[in-house]
Amino acid sequence: MMSPTLRVPGQDQIRRAPKVLLHDHLDGGLRPGTIVDLARASGYEGLPETEPDKLGIWFRDAADSGSLERYLETFAHTCAVMQTREALVRVAAECAEDLAADGVVYAEVRYAPEQHLEAGLTLEEVVEAVNEGFREGERRARRDGNRIRVGALLTAMRHAARSLEIAELANRYRDQGVAGFDIAGAEAGFPPTRHLDAFEYLKRENNHFTIHAGEAFGLPSIWQAIQWCGADRLGHGVRIIDDIEVAESGEVKLGRLASYVRDKRIPLELCPTSNLQTGAAASYAEHPIGLLRKLHFRATVNTDNRLMSGTSMSQEFEKLTETFGYTLDDMQWFTVNAMKSAFIPFDERLAMINEVIKPGYAELKAEWLFEQTTATSVSSTSSD
Repeated sequence: MMSPTLRVPGQDQIRRAPKVLLHDHLDGGLRPGTIVDLARASGYEGLPETEPDKLGIWFRDAADSGSLERYLETFAHTCAVMQTREALVRVAAECAEDLAADGVVYAEVRYAPEQHLEAGLTLEEVVEAVNEGFREGERRARRDGNRIRVGALLTAMRHAARSLEIAELANRYRDQGVAGFDIAGAEAGFPPTRHLDAFEYLKRENNHFTIHAGEAFGLPSIWQAIQWCGADRLGHGVRIIDDIEVAESGEVKLGRLASYVRDKRIPLELCPTSNLQTGAAASYAEHPIGLLRKLHFRATVNTDNRLMSGTSMSQEFEKLTETFGYTLDDMQWFTVNAMKSAFIPFDERLAMINEVIKPGYAELKAEWLFEQTTATSVSSTSSD
């Protein structure tokens, strides 16, 4: 008889399993129908499609190019319709609602306030609108029988010069729903060291930050993010695989940087489907997450941009279970990794792990035992 802990979960179990999401972009997760509504309300006429289903397909096709730069171009349309308080509240509320319906119990969702100022909002008004939306989405989720807690990560753009300003903004709102800070955008030509003043400020303030690094660029980006900037987590970090050698015999040798990342338990915000789209991995089977899991790096599973990738946390785990035969135990390992790495106080992380995540997975594993009991009982009755 197969142990329930060794059983590959089905779609329903994956959806119901408690999940933790650390790397998700607000402007990369809009509902296509919402984009159409907001474009009509704001007079934005740049959409390539005005029928929601077709628009959703367009986003996925446009993002599926193998180029990070081309992938980032799709955000011009979503940001264009996120320029008013009402739009930001709606998008944030729907984000929290959608994640909760997918079984996500804790999420840190990032966005760049500087990209939502075209209609006259201030940076503070942007942050307050998004926070209001997240709280509304949490309330809707509870109404529907789901539970989620959402924190915001304020992102500065690598190619711009407002990172210190955004870092200060994140610090001002750190007790009002903002969990930390991030930088994002094209890595090549825009190293994280250009924003040292922001990172040094956050360290002085004992605040948290993650850095997009090791996605399109490589080891130098990761090294700078950790050793120069002091990142708490690596946004993607998938190219750490370039510092790991696997011999034909199967023997694995870690380079100095990979060893440091593993030894220091620096979290990797891995986004499998997105990595395939941007060319950071050739297939799910070849994605470094398989080896990083075996080597016990602090790997986590994330969505990145649910609209552009046509994905969800459940779909990410479905792909991984299909590819690597991951079980509920593996899912729990990734989920606990993520919760340990969240930018909330230790006691709150521990409570989420012990009171929400572990009991949730225990209940799912127990279902298998009762299914077997029922099946055996039915079989016995039939034979009588």
